Amino acid sequence: MLFEVRWPDGSHQTYYSPSLIVREYLEAGHDYPVADFVDRVREAMGIADARVRAKYGMGCSMAPVAVAQIEAAAGGFDGGTVHVERFRT
Repeated sequence: MLFEVRWPDGSHQTYYSPSLIVREYLEAGHDYPVADFVDRVREAMGIADARVRAKYGMGCSMAPVAVAQIEAAAGGFDGGTVHVERFRT
């Protein structure tokens, strides 16, 4: 699943989640404070990785990559909100 976000500076980015669990932590059309968004993504991706590990015997290599990308992007903002644009499968 892909989820598209708009960062506080107006830039758009698309991220990958190996599980639909991200929809339980983020809602399309909603704004989240940057720190809250990062926390939600970390938790959702941790669960997603565990689900992949349970099913296939190894974790998803893309989950930690997405978390690292999001953490890096978030580090450039002292505040503001992240807008979740939409989800795509």
